[in-house]
Amino acid sequence: MFPKSFLIAIATLALLAMACNISFNLPVKEVKVGPTVSEVIQVPLPAKAGEVTKMSFHFGAGEFNLAPGSTSSLVEGKATYNVVELKPQVTVSGNDVQIDTGHSNIEGIPRFSNDFKNIWDLKLGDVPMDLFIQAGAYKGQFDLGGLAIQSLDISDGASDVRLNFSAPNKAEMDTLRYSTGASHVELAGLANANFDTLTFKAGAGEYKLDFSGALKRDATVTIDAGFSGVTIVVPEGVSARVFVDSGLANVDVGGKWEKSGNEYTLAGTGPRLTINANIGAGSLTLQNR
Repeated sequence: MFPKSFLIAIATLALLAMACNISFNLPVKEVKVGPTVSEVIQVPLPAKAGEVTKMSFHFGAGEFNLAPGSTSSLVEGKATYNVVELKPQVTVSGNDVQIDTGHSNIEGIPRFSNDFKNIWDLKLGDVPMDLFIQAGAYKGQFDLGGLAIQSLDISDGASDVRLNFSAPNKAEMDTLRYSTGASHVELAGLANANFDTLTFKAGAGEYKLDFSGALKRDATVTIDAGFSGVTIVVPEGVSARVFVDSGLANVDVGGKWEKSGNEYTLAGTGPRLTINANIGAGSLTLQNR
């Protein structure tokens, strides 16, 4: 069962479409639910140690849980589903690995019954990788702490996602990109991601970016959000500067942030965190931890 925030996101999309006088003529397709199947997913480690693997997940509707912990495989776990079209497909080509939510022939807008089930519970190995996640309307729990991610790219639709770097990333991450629609998303432990640049783009929804962890080098963040509530959390003692282009958004400041025009600073030592926030409407909250 998706939480209230997720349902609100779906409703927001519908209201926006109505406000813009957009009409959709796609047919609604009833999706047949069958017996529940649990299927093991396991992809071996790359043949050549040290080479970067491109790991891609394409996930539709349902629940997707991803965590570290695979010691003998690149990825391992299971998929549980009760719609035959959602049988996961694994494609391996050299160091490119892709796992898809089936090859569905469903046309139009799918209508799932209350008995619909599609759950992935997977664990990743800590080999160097570029990680890509593309998803639709889903609930996600991602813990990527302690892995060796060199770049991370996530794009999804209406979603309810918590992404956490619970431990330092073992690689220097070049870019972290997250693009989402009308969603509820929390990014935690972001300093542990060890990224150079982070780009976060979002539509209507509620979003929290928490930069807890160990900031090892200067990092730049760009946030573009529409009609949203955005919360930025930076621990005390971290040197940070936030430039706000708020449009119609309200800015609420708590903790030890100091304001000068559209610039907010936090005194600290060590690497500097620079954040550019463009909030079209809604609210922006700055907090300390």
